Amino acid sequence: MTLTIEALDARLAERAKASPDESYTAKLLSKGTAKCAQKLGEEATEAVIAAVSGDKAELTKESADLIYHLLVLLRSEGVALDAVMAELDSRTAQSGLAEKAARTQD
Repeated sequence: MTLTIEALDARLAERAKASPDESYTAKLLSKGTAKCAQKLGEEATEAVIAAVSGDKAELTKESADLIYHLLVLLRSEGVALDAVMAELDSRTAQSGLAEKAARTQD
């Protein structure tokens, strides 16, 4: 079975309930949003470096880290994955160029 982002989010919800001494997810969350955001930024930078250098194996690993840290940050801020997915769904209902043009008019 392939892991879905929803299943990963559910795993993180369970791990967030554990002691920070037993769970990296709980440890990150205990350090607050700023630390979670910092880790997301680090992973994003590492993914960009891997992509630019053409290292697909490293890009794969860093992308996994990036998705994980994004979900942790969302949890830290109380933003539900469902809300993010609904936003993506509404954006993909039209062309990306049309959606972007509509945002710049707001």
